[in-house]
Amino acid sequence: MWLLLLLVLLGLIFLYRRYRYGLILENLTDKYVFITGCDTGFGHLLAKQLDKHGIKVLAACLTEHGAEELKKETSTRLQTTLLDVTNSQSVSAAAEWVNDIVRDKGLWGLVNNAGTAIPVALNEWLTKDDFAKIVDVNLLGLIDVTLKMLPMIRRAQGRVVNIASIAGRIAVCGGGYCISKYGVECFSDSLRREIGRFGVRVCIIEPGYFKTLITHPEIHQRKLNELWEKTSEEIRNAYGQQYFEKYSQTLCKGLSNLNPNLHLVTDCIEHAITAVYPKTRYSAGLDAKLFFIPLSYCPTAISDFFFLLRKNLK
Repeated sequence: MWLLLLLVLLGLIFLYRRYRYGLILENLTDKYVFITGCDTGFGHLLAKQLDKHGIKVLAACLTEHGAEELKKETSTRLQTTLLDVTNSQSVSAAAEWVNDIVRDKGLWGLVNNAGTAIPVALNEWLTKDDFAKIVDVNLLGLIDVTLKMLPMIRRAQGRVVNIASIAGRIAVCGGGYCISKYGVECFSDSLRREIGRFGVRVCIIEPGYFKTLITHPEIHQRKLNELWEKTSEEIRNAYGQQYFEKYSQTLCKGLSNLNPNLHLVTDCIEHAITAVYPKTRYSAGLDAKLFFIPLSYCPTAISDFFFLLRKNLK
């Protein structure tokens, strides 16, 4: 009897949540959304996806080529600008450009998508600058863009959507990537508590492993070779050439088998932008939902069992 009541209650909760999260905002065609990193990958696909729904997309690209290619595939509603998130002057110029467009209406959505994952390697093979390059894009650039855009977002009582990663929950590799994504999680949490009083929502997207330009195996292999050559003789002797080759092979093999279905991520971002009741966190991909996020709650010994490759690489 009690079990039946519990099942009925759980079913009702499930149906209510499904109904609640299925409610979509009206007048989406009147809203502006600014997206960073639209040259390729998630940002490029998201810009096209939102444009098809009639949303006024303001797409920031790193290169002229990226901006031109995006314009060819979208409507005249979509507008582009060049943005280097590591350059504060570029960020300020982009913010002024957005403000001139949105004016009193404000900015409904900010999607902080720009990011990099190169280089990925063992920590000892890297330098401080290698860490800084990633953190500067993935975290400090994201913070700079957000702070510059917040007055416009507050004006519209809009949304901030930050692209984190399952690597923000559990360290899956060496280098600055996991550090930067953990920082995105922390910044998003503190920001959500601070600006919720103004009606602004902050959402975090936590994708698993997906096939994008920044995860291309050949790019990572070239960078690994470069890093290995620059390391000291002591480090090369300590790890050995065989270890390096096996590590490179394992990493690049894993990168060649990533999920190509980028829409799983952009669908989450779209919901965060368009839903009446967006979620605080979205996990994208079965690897994130069924493996990495549950693993992040496990004892350290269990997560280490999956990530320590020393025995297999010797």
